[in-house]
Amino acid sequence: MKFYFEKKVGYGFDEAVERITGELKKQGFGILTEIDMHEKFREKLGKEFRKYRILGACNPALAYRAVHIEDKIGTMLPCSVIVQELSPDQTEVAAIDPYVSMKETGSSQLLDLASEAGELLKKAVDNL
Repeated sequence: MKFYFEKKVGYGFDEAVERITGELKKQGFGILTEIDMHEKFREKLGKEFRKYRILGACNPALAYRAVHIEDKIGTMLPCSVIVQELSPDQTEVAAIDPYVSMKETGSSQLLDLASEAGELLKKAVDNL
């Protein structure tokens, strides 16, 4: 079982970041964090790396429900979405499948919630 949903798109990196952010918003997610791995690898290691950004996406309504089921679930939040440049006109977007990670909790309530979150994340990626 794959632990992510992905899609390759025929446009540039910046446009992909903008579009996935918009699609996530349509599904009730906001972006809490952005980590620019291209810049961090350059800054911290002096290494060059392709454009690669990690977006920390959160659907507040789902997160609220999750922390009421399990107060330690915050260790698994937010949902990670990556955008990586494959070439100047091709980018890949991938989002975590929360169901895969939530299986480890053993909670059927969290699995139901993770399925709901996964459907929304998949829809955002598919809509690109």
